[in-house]
Amino acid sequence: MAERLAGKAVADAMKEELSKKVAGLKAKGITPTLGIVRVGARPDDLFYEGGAKKTCESIGMAYEVFEYSADIDQAAFEKALTDVGANKKINGILMFAPLPKHLDERKIRSLIPVEKDVDCMTLGSAAKVFADDLTGFPPCTPTACMDMLKFYNIPLKGKKAVVLGRSLVVGKPVAILLLREHATVTICHSRTENLAAVCADADVLIAAVGKAKMVKANFVKPGQTVIDVGINADPDNPGKYVGDVDYAEVEPIVSRISPVPGGVGSVTTVVLCKQTIMACEMQNK
Repeated sequence: MAERLAGKAVADAMKEELSKKVAGLKAKGITPTLGIVRVGARPDDLFYEGGAKKTCESIGMAYEVFEYSADIDQAAFEKALTDVGANKKINGILMFAPLPKHLDERKIRSLIPVEKDVDCMTLGSAAKVFADDLTGFPPCTPTACMDMLKFYNIPLKGKKAVVLGRSLVVGKPVAILLLREHATVTICHSRTENLAAVCADADVLIAAVGKAKMVKANFVKPGQTVIDVGINADPDNPGKYVGDVDYAEVEPIVSRISPVPGGVGSVTTVVLCKQTIMACEMQNK
């Protein structure tokens, strides 16, 4: 039976540490504050927002929600977001995406100040991550993957890491973060030849392709660590969610595996708060 890499233990340990940091900042008259920018009221945005607010409260951080109607026009939203960015009380900005199609999302993302871009929405932040500039914040989900690997003492130096998926949200940034830890990284995608064999050769496999139960028994090997980033509607059980990994097939083979739900997703909002606190510290020197 594989070791279950539960996200709650990781999140709880991080919250304990972050609570101490927040208390220290508050003692100096500084309260780390997250600005949550939302256009419309999509259920998935509201769900994540609720988790972020709860996490902020649990560690003593503050937050402010900036909510705009789904039909807001480009000029009005640009002005609103610029005002949020200029607000000295706000240390980190989370903007939900995708935005409504009538808005120019690329231009709007560029209005978020890089020093407050705690979920890597801007090209400036992406460049810093790529260049190993630690003043740039990676996206929260790949950072959560790395925090899980660190918490469970999974060795990375010199190990073969395979990332299944090449998105800007997870695949590419998590590959950069693995390289920082001296792993030997391969990025796979739909056109990778002998995909299952490449994945099975990994010491650490990170599945972030967005396809329910794609990773089967032939994608893995004994001794492997599997981090499942996917969250997909379960094709066999309406109303349930599953990862990119077929847990029932893979778990008996590998040494360690993160579940869905209850894995990486449990850590992402804590990472959001961690990076907001880091931003606050940098802004206040």
